[in-house]
Amino acid sequence: MTISTAAGVFDAVAAGPADGRPVLLLHGFPQTGLAWRRQIAALAAEGYRVVAPDQRGYSPGVRPERPEDYRIGLLVEDVVAITEELGWPAFDLVGHDWGGAVAWWTASAHPGRVRTLTVVSTPHPGALAEALRSDEDQRARSRYMIDWRETPATEDRMLADDAGLLRTLFAGKVPRDSADAYVRHLSRPGALTAALNWYRSGRPDGTIRPIEVPTLYVWSTGDSAFGPAPAKDTGRWVEGPYRFEILPDLSHWIPEEAPETLNRLLLGHLRAHGSRNHHAPRTVETDGSD
Repeated sequence: MTISTAAGVFDAVAAGPADGRPVLLLHGFPQTGLAWRRQIAALAAEGYRVVAPDQRGYSPGVRPERPEDYRIGLLVEDVVAITEELGWPAFDLVGHDWGGAVAWWTASAHPGRVRTLTVVSTPHPGALAEALRSDEDQRARSRYMIDWRETPATEDRMLADDAGLLRTLFAGKVPRDSADAYVRHLSRPGALTAALNWYRSGRPDGTIRPIEVPTLYVWSTGDSAFGPAPAKDTGRWVEGPYRFEILPDLSHWIPEEAPETLNRLLLGHLRAHGSRNHHAPRTVETDGSD
């Protein structure tokens, strides 16, 4: 489907009954909304109305050229505009990688609209900022972001030799057909630059607040981008009911590497918080086996 907003037209994948409880899924780099296909199928089968848009820059109809047009505030505005166009006054929000960062900021800015929050891999931005100041391990993991701000050198390197470098980012954990689809998508003129502009947009234009809505955070011990310090510190930034799930030995690409595990956790979280009248414990930490 397509979703028209003031910023432009977003491409999206949708499934489930039109009157189902609405869930918005936000992908990260270097993927598209199809990264969620296993979650889309599972949620739709349970009667949820699921929409997974290709975010700003990934949708050709919303692809501004300037890096500053990818600031986090504008990405949050996109979420609001998309859900307003869909007629969703409240919705459950799920994000991975950069989509996770957008999800954290959206839940902070619009707690009255976000029914529940689920973030995969990406720690709370406040926890990540603190780790970048104080944790050498996280600083080392994040150095690639500095390198990727170079343009057009980064695009040239990533797309050379049949996008060999771009493909290596998936570390063999993403199905080959999906990786091929992402490479084809980002090989089109201007697409990879737009995706990399998320990294080139500069610092956030504002301060993120603690999260008030029921939150599930799923992190894996094999994540190359986000280490244990910000992952374990994320709970300090959530004031609402909070569940922290640690998945041993999985990579950064949880939605596609371990879809059944993530689907079970996500559906459990949604069922536990079907309304705002919840009485869940604030914090539960597990290893993903229960």
